[in-house]
Amino acid sequence: MSHRPGRLRRLYRALAVLALTVAVAAPGTAAFGDSAHHPGPLRSWVKYCLRHRGPAGLVNCLKRHDRPQPPQHHLTSTINELPTPTANSAPLGITAGSDGALWFTENAANAVGTVTTTGLFTEYPVPTPNSGPAEITAGPDGALWFTESNTDTVGRIATDGTVTEYPVLSSGAYPWGITAGPDGALWFAEPGASNIGRIATDGTVTEYPVPTFGAYPLSIAAGSDGALWFTEVLSGSIGRIATDGTVTEYPVPALDSLPIGITAGPDGALWFTDAGAAQIGQVTTAGVFTGYNLTDPVLPFPWGITAGPDGALWFTETYGNDVGRITTSGTISELPVPTFGASPLEIATGSDGNLWFTENVASQIGQVIP
Repeated sequence: MSHRPGRLRRLYRALAVLALTVAVAAPGTAAFGDSAHHPGPLRSWVKYCLRHRGPAGLVNCLKRHDRPQPPQHHLTSTINELPTPTANSAPLGITAGSDGALWFTENAANAVGTVTTTGLFTEYPVPTPNSGPAEITAGPDGALWFTESNTDTVGRIATDGTVTEYPVLSSGAYPWGITAGPDGALWFAEPGASNIGRIATDGTVTEYPVPTFGAYPLSIAAGSDGALWFTEVLSGSIGRIATDGTVTEYPVPALDSLPIGITAGPDGALWFTDAGAAQIGQVTTAGVFTGYNLTDPVLPFPWGITAGPDGALWFTETYGNDVGRITTSGTISELPVPTFGASPLEIATGSDGNLWFTENVASQIGQVIP
């Protein structure tokens, strides 16, 4: 994203024109196959953005535009916004650290940042230039682990800022989503190589191929069943990988499904954002799906999702410029981000009981006080 801005902006504008032609149906539980959106041309552009520019390129394909009309259900929460110390840093992933602070990646600034719950920032440069730091998670060793999408590397940063980098096995892997597994290792998605990777805390890497060619695994989360669950953007599926490497794939029934983010819910199911169908999806560990339509009258493009402190799921709408909340029974509320065109991406629950999210275009960190 930091090294090819001109071409990325052109893709960004083209996808926005297509997205604006898509209408939305009434909110509520969707019968899969009758999803709210039918964006055939959008799906083609999403494929182009991903294959030629990677997930960071997809982010840039989503141009700022006029805000959608207000949703039907309004949150009464408050959003605070904090600019990152480095301008145009393009923050992307975010997670709560063992030190009680929030840790985030700065994709364009080639750094990892941290912000305390009182708003104090620190930034640490990544040693490899133009590494494209993407997603980040808290590891079982008390450090933070993050993917370096441009250099086929996984990074480890201690809470004192010390960075160690480990190359993955596949070239062109474009590592992206990362999470702590139940086996004491970190698991990550390689959309470019169509693999799921595992890295032990000593840096040993193992890779497992996804059965569907070109599935483009993107985000990954640990499930309640002791396995890892991941989104397959271009195959429209949710994948499951056991810790022995056995992969099972479940096609999402929604029309034009483009699953992006995924997290474990308080109900034992996995919850995911479906950008193509404009839904929040739920899949049980038995592979049973339910989808819930979003309310924006233009394509909201939901991205990140996390379990909140209130027993609900919280998510971002990067194109709709909202933060949303969905109960496990499917009731959706949304809250507009104050900064126009902020492009909210990833979201995490902080040690303070608030929700924290990255604003990629605005280069800010947002805080939602429920």
